[in-house]
Amino acid sequence: MNSWFECKIRYEKLDDKGKGKKVTETYLVDALSFSEAEERMNKEITPFMSGEFSISGIKKAGINEIFPNDEGDRWYKCKVNFISIDEIKATEKKITSNILVLGSNIKDAWDHLETALKDTMSDYEVPSIIETSIMDIFPYKVEE
Repeated sequence: MNSWFECKIRYEKLDDKGKGKKVTETYLVDALSFSEAEERMNKEITPFMSGEFSISGIKKAGINEIFPNDEGDRWYKCKVNFISIDEIKATEKKITSNILVLGSNIKDAWDHLETALKDTMSDYEVPSIIETSIMDIFPYKVEE
């Protein structure tokens, strides 16, 4: 099972006028521990940074699944409640799952989420879809 860590990267970014400004951007990395998340984040982000940067924070993201697609440019966090029936108590039980979906807007994220969940056997409801500040994700890759 994937453990996703949210990493905050702080660096100086040049604006349109060439003036430097400190910014913090959020990235998501797949890792087994906080130390591995920090190591992988340094490795993944170094080629894209021209100056100094620092990792200003790392926390567990609480993401259960990720549905990327080729058309989106923003990550949306979808809270999905899967509904199951407890046969012993004869009651409905909701199991909440946080799913990241890449989309151009909320409707696009909703459409991609529905497409990804179309083959699921259980009923579900989506109480919220919110845009995140995540710039990019770095899934685990087996190195050769």
